[in-house]
Amino acid sequence: MLKTTKYLAFAIVVFFACSPPEVEKEPKVGPIVDNAMVVSAMEEASAIGVQIMEKGGNAFDAMMATEMALAVCYPFAGNLGGGGFMVYRMADGTIGSLDYREKAPGAADRDMYLDEEGNIIPGLSTKGALASGIPGTVAGVFEAQARFGKLDPKEIFEPVIALAEKGWAVRKRQADSFERLKQTFIEVNGPNTFYSTAYPEGEILKMPILAETLKRIAENGRDEFYKGQTAEMLVSHMDSIGGIFTMEDLENYEAVWRDPIVFNYNGHKVISMAPPSSGGVTIGQILQMMEPYSVGEMEYHSAEHIQLMVEAERRAYADRNFYLGDPDFVDIPIEQLLDEAYLKDRMSTFTPNKATKSEDIAKGEVMYAESMETTHYSIVDADGNAVAVTTTLNGAYGSKVFIDDLGFFMNNEMDDFSSKAGEPNMFGLIGAEANSIQPGKRMLSSMTPTIVEKDGKLKMVVGTPGGSTIITSVAQAISNVVDFGMGMHEAVESPRFHHQWLPDRVIFEPGAFDSTLIQTMQSNGYIISEEYSRIIGYVDAILVLPNGKLEGGADPRGNDAAIGF
Repeated sequence: MLKTTKYLAFAIVVFFACSPPEVEKEPKVGPIVDNAMVVSAMEEASAIGVQIMEKGGNAFDAMMATEMALAVCYPFAGNLGGGGFMVYRMADGTIGSLDYREKAPGAADRDMYLDEEGNIIPGLSTKGALASGIPGTVAGVFEAQARFGKLDPKEIFEPVIALAEKGWAVRKRQADSFERLKQTFIEVNGPNTFYSTAYPEGEILKMPILAETLKRIAENGRDEFYKGQTAEMLVSHMDSIGGIFTMEDLENYEAVWRDPIVFNYNGHKVISMAPPSSGGVTIGQILQMMEPYSVGEMEYHSAEHIQLMVEAERRAYADRNFYLGDPDFVDIPIEQLLDEAYLKDRMSTFTPNKATKSEDIAKGEVMYAESMETTHYSIVDADGNAVAVTTTLNGAYGSKVFIDDLGFFMNNEMDDFSSKAGEPNMFGLIGAEANSIQPGKRMLSSMTPTIVEKDGKLKMVVGTPGGSTIITSVAQAISNVVDFGMGMHEAVESPRFHHQWLPDRVIFEPGAFDSTLIQTMQSNGYIISEEYSRIIGYVDAILVLPNGKLEGGADPRGNDAAIGF
């Protein structure tokens, strides 16, 4: 088995009496393997996914293993109490997607986060019992594995349960976040909650209660979480702290198979997630608005290149925030939003070397509108099946509600609804009526698990966490490979930028872009922010090389790891 170590970025400053001639650096290359690979946020999770494939499992068995392992060793975003999306491509070219996004409880209503005067009550949709939607993760992994997997789920759960029992070494970032949020965990869950203790870097953190929960799920299947003892304990706990979950809410939850969003970009077929994910439609708009401008002929990360992408992003996010929502509740004009003539018209106000003001860009007129601490993993198996999965609790550790008797955090996905039309959520995204709260409705998401084909063959599996920046990070990773011919690690490591219509500013990864570029953009009318941002994304991706080998791109910004054989 080939393993990556953590990529570390060092800033090395060397002083010279005179400047030496510039030497062009060779781009870094990710690990390359022959057969199969998992790239995820934690080495332990990637290793367990690969272990399952080495035992004869396929990508969908590895999906179950990786997702459950992340629930153990990456509580920041890995989860049993959240939800997600999966896009797949079988070795024979068959494609599809699975929606296991959370749903609003039956007792939810559109004004549940507003006071008597109709104003949003701060924090009610982000922290505590009322912030959580009905979880979909367990339903999702069992649904996918039941349809396409090869192994017995009990066998898949074995190494995951062992990880929870034996523990994993706490990373520095984890230790820092445990310490930073310790008082919040105590405030929400009481002084004796599991995370009332700060766990330092290097400590072996064991989760025996979570191991017991996983054993019950392994033994009894998905119904354990939605109808069994675990369901009863979950509902009882949420009720005890003022929540509105019922057994009926859990029993009625189902993951939904959906047709993915498919579009062409620069000779490639892109397969991405459909609503209630906004990702597929929005990257489709961004990339197709860029395509007529011959992006690959531009200087990479020049003002010309970045301005074009920013202006495409601006227009796409304006449409996203108005038209998109749960397709089971609202009609979404997907065909029109991705129509070539419509997108050409959207870019008709684009002027090179001059910023378009977001106040001048509304939704497009068509005939007939998030979460930062997410996690993504990409898998390709030895048969050539591929899955891209993005899953989340929404905010860091979700609602901060930790169920000590079960061993996991609950999501705060209710904040991804429009608590009030026209008001921003925790990521500054403006919502509309299409994404208003209704019982049983799935909230809009930015998650963008994506697969790319070239000439009918698998080319790339890609996705990222990063809230509203997910979409732009995925679009840039795809463009880096397709337009600029980068390898996977180089495409993932490259500096990133983000614009989302409102607020009207362009976020640049701090210290990663040339000051002359920044000045040029500012002189062209752009408001630039280089403040530290936690939400620029940790892209995890796999590229199929011309010789059929797999190159992993594990984002060096995190503890991410690409492992394969």
